[in-house]
Order: sequence, then structure tokens, then C-alpha cells
Amino acid sequence: MEEVPARIASRIIPTSKKNLLAQTLLQWSKAGEVPHGAIQKAATQFGVSRKTTQRIWAEAKLQIQCGAPVNIRGRIKGYEHKDKFQLDVAKVRELSVLERSNIRKIAYKLEVSKSTVARFVKEHQLRPHTNAIKPILTASNKVARMRWSLSHIQPLIANGMLKYHPMHNVVHIDEKWFYMTKTSERYYLLPGETEPYRACKSKRFITKVMFMCAVCRPQFAENGEVIFDGKIGIFPFTTMEPAKRKSKNRPPGTMETKPIHSVNKEVMRACLLHKIIPAIKAKWPDNMSKEIFIQQDNAKPHINHNDAEFQAVASTDGFNFHIRCQPPQSPDCNVLDLGYFRAIQSLQDDKVAKGVDELLRNVHSSFDELSPYTLNNVFLTLQACLTEILKVQGCNGYKTPHMNKERLTRMGSLPQALEVEEGVVKAALAYLQQPEHDVSTNYDISGVTEVVGF
Repeated sequence: MEEVPARIASRIIPTSKKNLLAQTLLQWSKAGEVPHGAIQKAATQFGVSRKTTQRIWAEAKLQIQCGAPVNIRGRIKGYEHKDKFQLDVAKVRELSVLERSNIRKIAYKLEVSKSTVARFVKEHQLRPHTNAIKPILTASNKVARMRWSLSHIQPLIANGMLKYHPMHNVVHIDEKWFYMTKTSERYYLLPGETEPYRACKSKRFITKVMFMCAVCRPQFAENGEVIFDGKIGIFPFTTMEPAKRKSKNRPPGTMETKPIHSVNKEVMRACLLHKIIPAIKAKWPDNMSKEIFIQQDNAKPHINHNDAEFQAVASTDGFNFHIRCQPPQSPDCNVLDLGYFRAIQSLQDDKVAKGVDELLRNVHSSFDELSPYTLNNVFLTLQACLTEILKVQGCNGYKTPHMNKERLTRMGSLPQALEVEEGVVKAALAYLQQPEHDVSTNYDISGVTEVVGF
């Protein structure tokens, strides 16, 4: 007989114990029925569950009705599977990851049934994994990512730990396409419910609008009340044009909202100077520093920090704006790409849009609905990612860290800034001091270098 696994053996009740329990209930019974409370009393006495006790008593009564002596048999034989397939680990390792992309493929390659592979997954012998493609990084990109992470660390050591800057004066901006609908949707329907019908002229050219989003870190009072939600705004790249011909919906000449598909440097500059900066000035709290850093990626349409029109408004109304670019190929260094866009998208997907104007309303309402606590959590995730970047020497093959921020929030112990070990910082600085890693960047790490003794 095959040996019973330990996790199963711990749940098996010996045959002798089952029969003793049945005999005890039989002694308590009257006319084939046990008195009220007897089942629970027996379950407590023999250390088994109430459900198991009821099952044993039901089996004992059935044997009595059939005129047979009460003899409850054990079920250990049920765990003997001489023909049970075992996972061939060596054979699985020989398969490429593409040959293991779904249960059907791996079952064919292993020459077993799909249900057997499903059993392997259920028993955690195989682990499902969703893989996302990441930007390719050069050696200089990795060094720039490390220097960027170090530039966000405060030059102070306490108990062998350093802290990141709170990032309250950093505004993250980025652009994203939002689509009217998806080419493929998944729904859960009732058995007789009619399947939804969706149609468009071309699924390759679904109506979409690009938005520029600007956020910064929220501020909270000691009691958790929101002082500043950190949501500067989300601005669509659209224009108003008169309709060229009539239709059943409007006469010719009616002004319509049209998406701008070619977003060039002039359009980006106008959005930054006439929408984002005025919104920052209007919403910025008086108690926060007005030395503001606008962080953007390295897309070609973005303007540089020395742009003449930007410099003309950079130091006005008591504000001092600076533009800085995050490292190349590093969407994980921006809170919008890291998780906030995904949160907006999940809310926008639940809203039906039949035109550009409805799409704009849906995106704006989704942006407004998002909690500032969600935005604050993404900023903490960003700091955790910066630590991982230092640990893996600038690579992006790390797993996004999780710190159970919801639980920490309920406990009132969510940190304002994450800590990083001094040893991690020293190892990163030692790596950057090697001659082959001498890459010139604008990311100042002199403060951290001095405080750790480099």
C-alpha cells in the first residue's frame, strides 16, 4: 500500500476511534435517535468535528437498519493510488516557457491529460505565472537608475538606516491613451442571459484620446484627514472642430470634440504652461514648499528644463518650477506608470462611452473617484522599488515589493518615508565607483556619498 502523506494522515481518524464513537452514541440513543446535544457532546469528547460525528452516526444507523453489526471501516484505502501520475520535473524543465503557456500545451508535451495538469497546479507542483515584458536596459541605463535612486535618499543616518525624501514637492506627469472600449471583454452571465453585442467599424482603430496626468504626494493630518489630495489634474489632448457634413445626430457645422492624434512638442508645451502649471498654482497648499520639481520621462515631445517659454513662467507668483527627466527606459520610477494609471483604467473600464465627450467624462470621473490614500500608497511602492533597483544594480527584473500598506494604515503605523539599509547604499556606491561605471548624469548623490563615508 502506498504510504499516506503526512498532511492527509493527520486528518485520518483511526477505525477503532470511529467504532468507539459510534458505540457511545448507540448507548445514548433511544429508539434509534440520539438526544439533543449528544452529537456535539460526542464530538467534543473524541476530539473530532461535529460534521464528522454526524457522518459516523449516519453510517452506524444505516448498518443497524440493514441488520448488520455496527462496524465503521476506515478509509485509508481511498488514498492508495497505484496508477496516479507523478509530475516529471526533469521533463518539465526541458520544455521552453512557450511550451508551458497553457494547460493544453503542457499536457500534450507531458503526454498526460489536462485534468492531470490541473491537479498538478492545484497541488502547487506547478505555479501559474503571468509575465510582462519590460524595457531593455543598457549598462548606462542601469547606472543612471542607481544614481537616480540614490539621489532620493536623505543624507542622514540613524541606527544604520537612511530614509527617502518624502517627495511632497515632486509633481509626476505622464501621458496615456484611454480607449473607448477593448477588443476583447470578459463577462459573467446568467445561464439564459443574452450575450452582449459589441461592434465597431474597425477593431484596429478604436476611438482613443491621449491624456496628460499630473499628480504629487498627498498630505494628511495626524488624525488621517486629507489636507491635500495630490491630484493636480488630468488633461485631454482634444480640439473642437465643426462637423463637415450632416448626420442623423447633428447638422453640419456643429462643434465636435476631436482627439489630437499627433501630440508634438508645441502641444506638450501648451499643456504644461497653460494647464498643468496654473493648476499647480491654484491647488498647491500654502504650508508646502513652492520649490517644485516636475518629473517627466524622456519622450521626444517633452520640453527641456532650459526651454525659453518655460523659463519665463518658472519663477512667477512665488513659485520656482524645475523640470527633471527620470532615467531612460524606467517607467517604474514614475508613480503614474507604476500603478496609478492602472487604477484609473480599472475604474474607467466599468463606464460605458458612446462618444469622445462621454469618454472624457468617464476618465475625469475615474480620476476624481480615486482615493488619495491609493495615490499615497503608490508613492511608497515607488520608494520600495528604488531600494530594489539599488539591490539589483540598476536592473528591472525584480518583483514589485509588497508591504501590506492597508493593514499598516488601519494600525496607524504607515511610514511617511521608507528606510533603506546603510549596507545597501554602500554596496551601490562601491559599484558605481568602478571605472567602467563612470556615467555622467544630473542626479546629485554627493550628500549620500559624504554621509556614508565614500
